[in-house]
Amino acid sequence: MWIAENWKDYEVIDTSSGEKLERWGKYLLVRPDPQVIWNTPRNHSGWKKRNGHYHRSNKGGGEWEFFHLPEEWTIRYRELVFHLKPFSFKHTGLFPEQAVNWDWFSALIKNAGRPVKILNLFAYTGGATVSAAKAGASVTHVDASKGMVNWAKENAASSGLADAPIRWLVDDCVKFVQREIRRGNHYDAIIMDPPSYGRGPGGEIWKMEESIFPFLTRVSELLSDKPLFVLLNSYTTGLQPAVLSYMMNTVFTARFGGHVEAQEIGLPVTESSLFLPCGASGRWIS
Repeated sequence: MWIAENWKDYEVIDTSSGEKLERWGKYLLVRPDPQVIWNTPRNHSGWKKRNGHYHRSNKGGGEWEFFHLPEEWTIRYRELVFHLKPFSFKHTGLFPEQAVNWDWFSALIKNAGRPVKILNLFAYTGGATVSAAKAGASVTHVDASKGMVNWAKENAASSGLADAPIRWLVDDCVKFVQREIRRGNHYDAIIMDPPSYGRGPGGEIWKMEESIFPFLTRVSELLSDKPLFVLLNSYTTGLQPAVLSYMMNTVFTARFGGHVEAQEIGLPVTESSLFLPCGASGRWIS
């Protein structure tokens, strides 16, 4: 498992009975987590002193309950600054476990010895975008949500990257890739964080298990003659690291050489000294 263990402003303090107690800066949140299937004593005082608690509904979804939590606040990771705010379906605007990938590709970018052009698809609030830009890459950031792209711009500005070579695009990622292929554009690295399920602008259905392999095949056409890396993240149940590895070897290694590594990604849990699994990542390296 690849562990995001370099956070100072974030930690998973404890886990029990389908929930996790987290510290985001100076605020404590309790949120549901489907991986937490164990029932252990909630001895940490934070369970009762929480600032926000997301209660999941038996009918699907849920709602927040707040206790002296601001509408928005910031946390830092290394030199990066991220704006947080609780919004629909338990999220805060950041997936802290992804920091282990930010560190990995930032080192590749810094050590490349050449300009690196990156495409970040399904780019959300820009954690990977600002990490890559801070490492010296030029980034094309693509997400279908205008609100998420604006949020990512705020994170970039707060991280001192307002004037960095980042191209911000509100677009459907599948259609954007198809157009980029026709335009003949290429990138040295590609980052993807696709959803488990979604709909395109014309009602097209994206279902990860059915859509991801043909999508990877199209994405491979956008890589330059000297590609550096491809990162694929998955939070979809059933797409285990071995599946990511097989797909990426079939698409990228067969065409460009190099090799693939895939693992679960996770976060350390302070109270138990165990690690909480948080999805999986596949990394192709040239």
